Amino acid sequence: MRKIILILIFFLASGLVLFSFGELENTWKTLHRSDFRFMGLAIVLVVAWTVSDGLGYQALFRLMGVQERLWRLILLSSAANFINVVAPSGGFGGMAVFIDDAGRRKYPRGMAAAAAALHLFLDYGAFMVVLGMGWVVLIRRNDLDAGEMSASFLMLGLFLALGVFIYIGSHSGEQLGRILAWLARQINRLLWPLVRRDYLSEETARVFSREVAEGLAILRVQRRGVLLPLVFALSSKALQTLILLLTFLAFDVAYSAGTIVAGFATYYLFLIISPTPSGIGVVETLLPLALRSLNVPWEQSVVVTLTYRGLTFWLPLLAGGVSFRVLQQK
Repeated sequence: MRKIILILIFFLASGLVLFSFGELENTWKTLHRSDFRFMGLAIVLVVAWTVSDGLGYQALFRLMGVQERLWRLILLSSAANFINVVAPSGGFGGMAVFIDDAGRRKYPRGMAAAAAALHLFLDYGAFMVVLGMGWVVLIRRNDLDAGEMSASFLMLGLFLALGVFIYIGSHSGEQLGRILAWLARQINRLLWPLVRRDYLSEETARVFSREVAEGLAILRVQRRGVLLPLVFALSSKALQTLILLLTFLAFDVAYSAGTIVAGFATYYLFLIISPTPSGIGVVETLLPLALRSLNVPWEQSVVVTLTYRGLTFWLPLLAGGVSFRVLQQK
């Protein structure tokens, strides 16, 4: 079964690359026109962003009493990003990487799931800060449209729902167990016509919920312990925003601080909310329109979008695929 899942994951990844081959070709052609000094610095910031994510996970694992090496957490974080792209689920699919690794290394899977859920919550929280700043810019420029408002409220709903889940888990493992058992029951009903058996065990869901609750319970006694992971989450968003700035500089595109902040907020918003894997096709269409509304010329908007996607999507996706393979070999 494990081999079948691995084959399916790489099949999906291959399909993603083939589906997006035209975008990759255009991105490669665009990069040849850039100032490689700024591109080189942007790549350094992509690496720093990856390390920042790993440090955030390390701080959360330490908070829960688990000592993990930074290098392994960077691999796990990168692989989780890869899974989130090929099997899009709003960031939740990547948790399976941490859960699987915990199971193979004989420490509580629920503890790993709790750390991954907290990391995702803090990541969304850090983005909500940037999104708020982006709203200020768009409102001041009278440029906030219905699409951006709808996507923002969907993002807020996702953030609050995850927050409620974490709150319940940190206060009542029994209640969390009932929720997970109910979800397992619904999934079993959905898959019964295909597999003719219960695909998930409700009892296993309850046991797993107790492990998750044990990890989240630390929040009741060490609330300040999440401040350091939050700092790393904010630094990751700051680094991604700076990468966008360097993309503007690489093509000598005029900008303002408001343009960079609002541009990144719009990019990341549709990256998360989009129905396609990591916004493929959607971001490439909507981000140039958003930048154009921020007074960036159309041709330069397209160039910036393609380059930024290459740096923050395709490059991490390649690294994530390699990381996933390395972890499976280990």
